[in-house]
Amino acid sequence: MKGFLFWILKVAGWKIDDHVPTGIDKCVVVVGPHTSNWDFIIGRIAFLKYGVNAKFLIKKDLFFPPLGWILKAMGGLPVDRKQKNNITELAVKLFDEHEKLYLVFTPEGTRSYNPKWKKGFYYIAIKAQVPIYIAYMDYSKKIGGFERIFEPTGDADKDIEAIKVILSKYKGKFPENGIY
Repeated sequence: MKGFLFWILKVAGWKIDDHVPTGIDKCVVVVGPHTSNWDFIIGRIAFLKYGVNAKFLIKKDLFFPPLGWILKAMGGLPVDRKQKNNITELAVKLFDEHEKLYLVFTPEGTRSYNPKWKKGFYYIAIKAQVPIYIAYMDYSKKIGGFERIFEPTGDADKDIEAIKVILSKYKGKFPENGIY
């Protein structure tokens, strides 16, 4: 099945960056720019290629049969956004329970342009004491992959701005909805 998925990406003209993550067992992954539902599919195939245990927090509303079964099989974890949940504590518990875990976030929180990113990914990384791995998708060059490790300093606003600058050089499927 993996070979077939890699073949589909290749036929579509996509390449997954050869920069394979090594030496990192647990991290928060920030992927950007997020402008299309295709980001999830392409990203999930990339994680398969890298062989990492990627998990995604996805709104509970999407976990109905058969879509819910597929999302769970792909690493999706349902989150009820209508209830007062402590997502940070839930995520830290996930890191405690797994020997290897890449917890993936699209901090824009939407596929539309959003200059005000959600900061949950940042606080999860701090509380779980894991690095942030910046990943990208560039539709203009049809390539995606891991950019670099980012160690949070504790200054959320400054660090998120630095991450935005790094990701702003990549173009989403709908560039007008990108980082800046």
